[in-house]
Amino acid sequence: MQNLLLALLFLSVAIPFGVFYLGEKKKRRFKKMLYVNLISFFGILLFTTIFMFSGSASAATASGLSDGAAAMAFISAAASVGIGSIGAGVAVSAAASAALGAISEKEEVFGKAMAFVGFAEGVAIYGFVIAFMIVSKI
Repeated sequence: MQNLLLALLFLSVAIPFGVFYLGEKKKRRFKKMLYVNLISFFGILLFTTIFMFSGSASAATASGLSDGAAAMAFISAAASVGIGSIGAGVAVSAAASAALGAISEKEEVFGKAMAFVGFAEGVAIYGFVIAFMIVSKI
């Protein structure tokens, strides 16, 4: 069963790229295929995550949680790390590019600029801490 789920994940990435290269050469195909790829990949990823954790969450019932509650705890921990990391990536990309521009004009603002980049990176650490707290309660 896990091989089938892994094949679905692979196909969710491979099929949109195949359709993209074989499809009609229009300007709007880039956005359309990106949306198809994102929706199919994250949809199948969510499905496989729920399916895989539904069977392995029975070990967490010793802590008093039901199978469904333990599975949702694992999913929420993964979501907090994933969404926190994506948010940190977006924040660091904006802060780092602005910091590089400021440093290139005025070198003495290096410390202040790097502090803002560090604050943006802290978002990923907060997501990890929340996930660790969720998993430690199971």
